[in-house]
Amino acid sequence: MTPNNSINYIELTAPDLAVIKHFYGICFNWHFTDYGANYTAFSNSGINGGFEKSPKKVHNGALIVIHHNNLEAIRQTILQNGGEITVDIFSFPGGKRFQFKDPGGNELAVWTEM
Repeated sequence: MTPNNSINYIELTAPDLAVIKHFYGICFNWHFTDYGANYTAFSNSGINGGFEKSPKKVHNGALIVIHHNNLEAIRQTILQNGGEITVDIFSFPGGKRFQFKDPGGNELAVWTEM
């Protein structure tokens, strides 16, 4: 049973689902299930969600934060697969993180403990 008042699914948009699936599959090993031509669900991400195909430009969506043990390595993987770093690695109490845009224009962050 899903706990009441908990986030249990996230939906994002992307103009090209093939590009977005490749990006998150390579960078974070997410798995995808297509539901028609305009929607793909993702799993193996800590929380399930999906991408809806949309021509709308993403602007200041919710900031989703992904944990990774090696920031430098995942930063390089993101860049090599069409991502763009929007805020470079910085420290905060208890860890460090950076923010990036995926090929669809969604901005997310990656963090690790110190």
